[in-house]
Amino acid sequence: MAAKQILTVAEMAAADRAAVAAGTPALELMSRAGAAVVGAVVCRHAPCDTLVLCGPGDNGGDGYVIARLLAEQGWPVRVAVAAPPRSEGAKAMAAQWRGETLDLDGDLEAELYIDAIFGAGLSGPLTGDVARVIQQINGAPERVVAVDVPTGLPGDTGQPLGVCGRAALTVTFHARKPAHVLEPGRGRCGEVIVADIGLGLTASQLSENGPDLWAARFPWPNAASHKHARGRLVVVSGPAWSTGAARLAARAGLRIGAGVVSILSPPDALSANAAHLEAIMLRPFETESELEGLATEVDAAVIGPAAGVNETTLMNVLALARTGAALILDADAITVFQQDPEELFSVLDRDDVLTPHPGEFDRLFPGILEREPDRIGAARKAAALADAVVLLKGADTVVAAPDGRAAVALNGSSWLATAGTGDVLAGYIGGLIAQGMDSFEAACAAAWIHAEAAHAHGPGLIAEDLPGLTPGVLRGLYAAG
Repeated sequence: MAAKQILTVAEMAAADRAAVAAGTPALELMSRAGAAVVGAVVCRHAPCDTLVLCGPGDNGGDGYVIARLLAEQGWPVRVAVAAPPRSEGAKAMAAQWRGETLDLDGDLEAELYIDAIFGAGLSGPLTGDVARVIQQINGAPERVVAVDVPTGLPGDTGQPLGVCGRAALTVTFHARKPAHVLEPGRGRCGEVIVADIGLGLTASQLSENGPDLWAARFPWPNAASHKHARGRLVVVSGPAWSTGAARLAARAGLRIGAGVVSILSPPDALSANAAHLEAIMLRPFETESELEGLATEVDAAVIGPAAGVNETTLMNVLALARTGAALILDADAITVFQQDPEELFSVLDRDDVLTPHPGEFDRLFPGILEREPDRIGAARKAAALADAVVLLKGADTVVAAPDGRAAVALNGSSWLATAGTGDVLAGYIGGLIAQGMDSFEAACAAAWIHAEAAHAHGPGLIAEDLPGLTPGVLRGLYAAG
């Protein structure tokens, strides 16, 4: 199955135009969109007093279709008009509506609201009666169904420009927009249904992060596999008092399939690490040259978890960069370069992965989160600057590659908000890259598996639980083919 695309407003408009050019009338597409919303509504609600809020454009045209089709099914339906129809589609569909029509200053009390005022293309803040009505229905978002997006939510960013609607259900068409996957827009959309209205394939480098994107290339072992064929991963330990994070990463890498996993440890941390390791090997190093020698023939190296923000960590990163191993840089290995990001960027390549949370991201890429309109754009900009894969953590984790590919997680888990879970994620990524998976897809797969493991546990999760939950997630993934 093909990856599920996320389309910008412009890309969606282009898909509409392409469908019309290929012979599907625009009014037919509008009719299909309205019918899709009606199908979702009648599956979730019994007939009730329904008010359809219609704007002047094509979103409003969808609303007129919805009102007519619900009325034909015996629903008590009224239409409230934000402005007279202006688009040709809205004019045509408004002409087919024969029921009660109100202005926005009329009696707008209803049991169910269908918000079809403005869609994803909105570019300015709501004002006047529209703003007032949206604020009114926001008092009962469980009774609101949004068409495309809640009114006031720009489709390309998910960042409200002022007053913005909320909905329990949002029905969009063909593909999600960034507003459906990026917070805070995602949280304002409620349940999102993507309805197929018969548009053709659309070119896009932005996808939902799920197995459809990467499962076909997941590195399952076969009959000829042996431990060395399944990849060699190393994790660099911090000093004696900061060893747990490296062990979490190493165990995660082993659980996700890496054939040989070693912790490379400074001498003062050997005893602490040795006391807690079994299948994971342990090797000492004292200098960056010794570290370089130990990592010369490995496939991937994780550095940063509890490594320390100091000259030693900086030099160790540069040593690993000389080995040819794919680097997974987390936590301290990112922060240590905040005074000179270019020093890091100069040694990275497209096999390497950076895994910052927003604070670490801003240290390495200052100002980008503020300047870019959304997290997708910020991650893409960072990936291009670093010439490496960037995984920007959050409820809407974004993974971006230097070539422009990007994916957004839809399965984020709040249970991951606890110490050490990022170390596990770094280990997952390293373990998958060690097995030969493309770094972008490895980061995507790791983020998805990470969240699924957290969902499987739920309340009370701590980082130590995650590696043990990994086999269950992998079994489900393997069974799904």
